[in-house]
Amino acid sequence: MGGGMEANKNKFIEDWSTARENLEHNFRWTRRNLFIAGIFGIAVPILVYRGIVKEFHMQDEDAGRPYRKFI
Repeated sequence: MGGGMEANKNKFIEDWSTARENLEHNFRWTRRNLFIAGIFGIAVPILVYRGIVKEFHMQDEDAGRPYRKFI
């Protein structure tokens, strides 16, 4: 029905997609990967949590309530 409509393959896109499909086989832990995992897996969640708790404590202080205990 719709013959003769083959797409031209781009070699660079094909290489990139092959690398993406096999990422779990080719991945290696390096200092940079460990640093990034530490920043976004540990430091950022801790900083977000501390900011949220600080905001709750500020609201409690403004309302004249004792601080709520989190964890």
